Formats: sequence, C-alpha cells, structure tokens
Amino acid sequence: MDAAHSPWRSPLIWRAAQLLAHLVVRLLARLEVTGDIPARLRGGPLILAANHISPFDPIVLTAACRVRRIAPRIMATGGLFRAPVIGVAMRAAGHIRVDRGTSGVRRALDDAAAAAAAGAAILIYPEGRIGLDPGLWPERGKTGTARLALACGAPVIPVAQWGSHEVLPYRAPRGLPGGIARALLRRPTVRVHFGDPVALADLTHGDPGAARRATDRIIDALTDTLAPLRPNEPDLPRHVDPGRPVDTSRSHRRRPAPG
Repeated sequence: MDAAHSPWRSPLIWRAAQLLAHLVVRLLARLEVTGDIPARLRGGPLILAANHISPFDPIVLTAACRVRRIAPRIMATGGLFRAPVIGVAMRAAGHIRVDRGTSGVRRALDDAAAAAAAGAAILIYPEGRIGLDPGLWPERGKTGTARLALACGAPVIPVAQWGSHEVLPYRAPRGLPGGIARALLRRPTVRVHFGDPVALADLTHGDPGAARRATDRIIDALTDTLAPLRPNEPDLPRHVDPGRPVDTSRSHRRRPAPG
C-alpha cells in the first residue's frame, strides 16, 4: 500500500481517551450504538458528520467510535487547544484545531484534507455549533464539511445522536453538578446511529452552488438518520433545558424522510 494512503494510526493517548470516554458514558447513561461503517470504507479517508445537541456530545461520540473500532481525528474549536491540559492532550491525539471566525478556518480545512489524504477518519459537526433549533433537529449547516468532502473525495457518513442533552446542560460547566447528579440517578438512554453514506458523487468541487447543495444533503441525511432515534419525540424534545437559548434563524427545512 502506498504510504501516502496508508491508514492513519491513532496515538496511544487517543485510544486511552476513547476507553475513558466509554467508561464515563456507561456511568452516566445507557449507550446504544447502531449502524456501522461499511467495510469497504474502513482504512481510507472518511468523514463522520455528526449532529450537535449538547456539551456531552464529544464524549458520547468518542465512546461510540470506540464501540465501532474507529479513532477519528476531531475538528474542534480552538478554545479547547488553548486550555492548559486539554490542549496538550488534543494536540497529542492528533485532533484538528478550528479557529472559527478567523482566517485560521481555511488552514483547518487544509489540515483536515491532509489528514484525509493520510487515510484518517475526520469527525466534524457540520452545523458548526451546538444547535439551537427548538426541536433539537439539525440546523442549516456550514459549508466546510461539504467543501472538505468534495475537495478530497472522502465519503461522508452521517452520525446521529440523541439523549446527550439529558446528561449535561447547554450552559455547562454552569449547572454541571446538578446535571451529573440527575444523570447518575436516571441514567438516560443515549443513542448513536451510523447511517448510510451521503450521495455526493454527482457534485464537483468548485462548481457554483455545489458546496451548498452538498451541505443540504448532509443535513438532510443527518435528519433522516436522527428521526428513528427519537420516535416518540417527533417535534419537541421531552427533556427541555431551561438554560438553552432558542434560535430559529438557522432552522433547516425538514423534508419528509424517504418511505
């Protein structure tokens, strides 16, 4: 195999963090992981596009990826990399820094493309923030995930999650002790599903509007993947966090799921 396309090997510190995340999630919730990554896509460039509903999401997804035996490089906000201890661990684990609102965003996409070329899986939140849709459905996405996928040709797998918003409050660390205490008592079910690859082969990088169309397809796929995880909560979530603001300016029009 060409060394330039050999699978990226995750550092020991990242594999240890995945084990720790799995233990933490199992302590605070009941984790259910369904779906998988097709065998033909393993060992090569891959983009995992996940919805974002809670500060607990990174821990949940880290645990779910361990269950599916994949160690993705996470595109994460630059603030984490500036933290004294977490930042050192993030860099050592090979994660990719994203300085939102600065010219560094372009550098992050270049770093992610290089990581994909080296055979890594990249985990991204295409919404670009914890969603503020009142129903906790995926918001209208940023185009970075789509631009990365179209530029490097990596397949995109939607990874939907539900239940992490019942573990940690939106404003964590504010309210963190109470949230953990409630989770320990109730142990809510947290579901993660790895969906089918998003069809993007007909779109060409650089064509006018291609990134926007690809982004909408990714968000549609995330929405379709999420819907079966919350069958009894089709509109509004059962658990409402009073500290979470609501913003409908980026609501994504949900089309009916394919029958």
